[in-house]
Amino acid sequence: MGFELAGPVVDAGNLPVMNEFQDKVIIVVGGTGGIGSAVARHLKSEGAVVVLAARNEERLRQLGEELGAETHVVDATQGSEVEALVTGVVQRHGRLDGAVNCVGSILLKPAHLTTDVEWTTTVAQNLNTAFHVTRAACRAMMPSGGSLVLCSSVAATRGLVNHEAIAAAKAGVEGLALAAAASYARSRIRVNCVAPGLTRTPLTRQLTENEAVAKASASMHPLGRVGESGEIASAIVWLLSPKQSWVTGQVIGVDGGLGRVQARG
Repeated sequence: MGFELAGPVVDAGNLPVMNEFQDKVIIVVGGTGGIGSAVARHLKSEGAVVVLAARNEERLRQLGEELGAETHVVDATQGSEVEALVTGVVQRHGRLDGAVNCVGSILLKPAHLTTDVEWTTTVAQNLNTAFHVTRAACRAMMPSGGSLVLCSSVAATRGLVNHEAIAAAKAGVEGLALAAAASYARSRIRVNCVAPGLTRTPLTRQLTENEAVAKASASMHPLGRVGESGEIASAIVWLLSPKQSWVTGQVIGVDGGLGRVQARG
């Protein structure tokens, strides 16, 4: 049996190259960090209208000038500041197509040595920021749909020594992502989450630049090394892409296998 093509054969070499993010308006909260800046660079190279938000004004200015991106000094632990950011973006650009929250922190302490201030700060920087971005971005994207990506950690589902506070906060981020994916699916808003293992960024420099710690961390990961910021950013950009229009409610581990695979003996 044979078959017929549904239409004329098209020479793909003659088709114009279309960037999948061309003119898409996307907010990157925590945009000056290692992962956030890698996401911003990738999106900008694909033609997106990138809006950078972060607390450090000087780093924000430098990255904004490098990319030609809109910048806003925002403390994402404050819901009112995130609301004002998103409202302003929609007023200026007419819509919001995507958002990612890359704000986070690291606290490696057992529970009995963790102070109230450290606990509150960890929850504020990781879970509260994720909630504030989810609330504002999903409200803004309800008219026309879009994509939201949050950042968790392999520690949310893999019991790791001295990770109690950060594990609890990141597990909350994953629960938030799943619930929001359900709540906003009818509005065609996709909500997903990435869960990295130890990744080489300015935030983790104290760990990754310590030879003994870096060696021990690398050995925990089945692939035998720590991650790079671009590898996490690639997964985030993939989830933001309109091509992934049937992917929602997912927590994707980008962790060298740590979350699911037994390390080498």
